[in-house]
Amino acid sequence: MTTFRSGFVSFVGRPNVGKSTLTNALVGEKVAITSAKPQTTRRAIRGIANRESGQLILVDTPGLHRPRTLLGERLNDLVETTLGDMDVICFCIPANEKLGPGDNFINEQLSKYRRTKLVAVVTKCETVSRDRLAEQLQAVSELRDWNAVIPVSAVSGEQVVELAELLITLLPESEALYPIEMTTDESLEQRICELIREAALEGVHDELPHSIAVTIDEMGERENSNLFDIYANVWVERDSQKGIIIGKGGSRLKDVGSKSRSEIEALLGKKVFLGIRVKVSPDWQRDPKALGRLGF
Repeated sequence: MTTFRSGFVSFVGRPNVGKSTLTNALVGEKVAITSAKPQTTRRAIRGIANRESGQLILVDTPGLHRPRTLLGERLNDLVETTLGDMDVICFCIPANEKLGPGDNFINEQLSKYRRTKLVAVVTKCETVSRDRLAEQLQAVSELRDWNAVIPVSAVSGEQVVELAELLITLLPESEALYPIEMTTDESLEQRICELIREAALEGVHDELPHSIAVTIDEMGERENSNLFDIYANVWVERDSQKGIIIGKGGSRLKDVGSKSRSEIEALLGKKVFLGIRVKVSPDWQRDPKALGRLGF
């Protein structure tokens, strides 16, 4: 009889190394938003990957970084708090970038978690040649004595099944910790906010992503209708940023609404009316009260 294992696995790494994409690939559906912009993930999102031999509870943390704002400090605190409760920590390092100071900083932080099993995951392996991948695997192997080192491509699916099987072998023997039909413990409201923020992040200037937050005023089934109504706010820090989000004649905001609505409809399985307002909360990333109102 096969031993069933269940436990918590966290992905850490610099911003934009593929942690969210890998989480989604393992779960088999979109539970974490993805973007080419750094600091896309702002909460410890739990995806639940169920296999015959075990259950992986995947925690996609914000990217560890040297913070410049109160929001950045809180995100780092969230990562540290989360990692203390993990059975396995996977350090994600992209195949197409040489190891740098950010990677060394994170590797040093991992030394705090002496009871936790550590796995190095070399991501984006589809982007490099076999020789370059071999060089990166060798460089990563020399960082410390890992429980395992494995290359994966979340985009092509290469080695994703093998990664899941490897991680399960490192977990404690346990019955499933969540119902097997669950894929995330994120609330519906949180998932909808994230999908709107993902659409708002597309194509904006480098400095703007950090300034975007989303809240929902009201949502629910419309009476005597099959429509699901959602009234959301996109928050920015300055009037100039509000103009960027709205776009000329409201064109960009219309695009944000269209893209996020199609994702939300796929999530809910029903037609959605989505109303989005863009609001300004000056320097909210540095304002403790504003951070509290926006859920940080």
